[in-house]
Amino acid sequence: MDSPGDDAVTADHPGPDPDRGLDPGVDTGVGPGGRAPARPLAGIRVIELVGIGPAPYACLLMAELGAEVIRVDRPGGAGPLAAGTGLGRSRPSVAVDLKHPDGIATVRRLAAEADVLVEGLRPGVTERLGLGPEELHAANPVLVYARMTGWGQEGPLAQEVGHDITYAAVAGALSLAGPAERPVPPANLLADFGGGSLFLVVGVLAALLERQRTGQGQVVDAAMVDGVSSLATMIHGLRGIGLWQDERQANLLDGGAPFYDTYRCADGRFVAVGALEPQFYAALLDGLGVSFAHEQHDPAGFAEQRRVFTEAFTSRTRDEWAAHFAGSDACVAPVLDLGEAPEHPQARARDAFADLGGAVTPRVAPRFSTGPPPQPTPERPAGADTRSQLLGHGFSEAEVEALLASGAIAQTDPD
Repeated sequence: MDSPGDDAVTADHPGPDPDRGLDPGVDTGVGPGGRAPARPLAGIRVIELVGIGPAPYACLLMAELGAEVIRVDRPGGAGPLAAGTGLGRSRPSVAVDLKHPDGIATVRRLAAEADVLVEGLRPGVTERLGLGPEELHAANPVLVYARMTGWGQEGPLAQEVGHDITYAAVAGALSLAGPAERPVPPANLLADFGGGSLFLVVGVLAALLERQRTGQGQVVDAAMVDGVSSLATMIHGLRGIGLWQDERQANLLDGGAPFYDTYRCADGRFVAVGALEPQFYAALLDGLGVSFAHEQHDPAGFAEQRRVFTEAFTSRTRDEWAAHFAGSDACVAPVLDLGEAPEHPQARARDAFADLGGAVTPRVAPRFSTGPPPQPTPERPAGADTRSQLLGHGFSEAEVEALLASGAIAQTDPD
């Protein structure tokens, strides 16, 4: 049996072509005329060392944009924080014991043929495992090695733990959210997914494009604290010219202006008002049947505006106001909950949500002119695809059986 520890790029395992997956002529799938156009990332191979939160979501995006993503799970799964999140969908799962030397060798061999490896462990962990960028680039110099952490690979906090709220707090972004009395996190959308996942994907795509020019891979160091700081670029700009105060609900875009805020309606639900521009503000006043002596942006008139808006919106239900302002330029919208959003006519018209095993889930974004977004597939149990994936990536039957017998990998019932 060939040793599964052989991680070199050989004639049998030649490694990826640095231009692979970026050819617009590549087709996959069956459709009208026999073949359907490929998704944008078709041909790109990604190895995902399973984690929680931002790295899995980044890999979900790449998978549903057409990349071939293999999720490398721990035998038995990744633990309660990763269960039931929906972030493991649309890609196969291989269970590998990273404490077993042959498990490490298995991942090295998969990485030797990959375009991208994604990991979200603390800095230095993959190096200690023998799966760091230096080791993997020695076997596959065109590999894009993408690292997702809260604090980045260096700095005084690099080894500290944290979550979305931690990184958003230190980046200054958390200070922007919530009522005047205290900051409140908008779930974990800021640092985990806005500052983490999306910047990781941008980094991977940029590195793949640079690889076309240089023929070399590189390390992408995506830190949530950096990403969420970047998201606040415009707020920093406004603050720099004196148009933003370090107080919540005291600014144009944080509820400080009465024409950019939410209002409770007769049924206890809310509408969102975003009438920033003069013509939109005029449409709002016309729709409410009110007028004011002060100019729209004059702070001296804000208290009166807010009092009148608050009183007016309590006279009808949320949905009555939504119907009343439909088709106008007043920028009034119903504040929908997560159960209502998929049923909104705009979401239905764009087929923005999919039914996944009886549960509603958002489809991948953005849209492409070459075809509609794919139907997501359910998350696979950890290790459900170990045997089939290794056999499909150059491992022999004998090698797979030996790895299973040693405990380096695990195969679970896919059902």
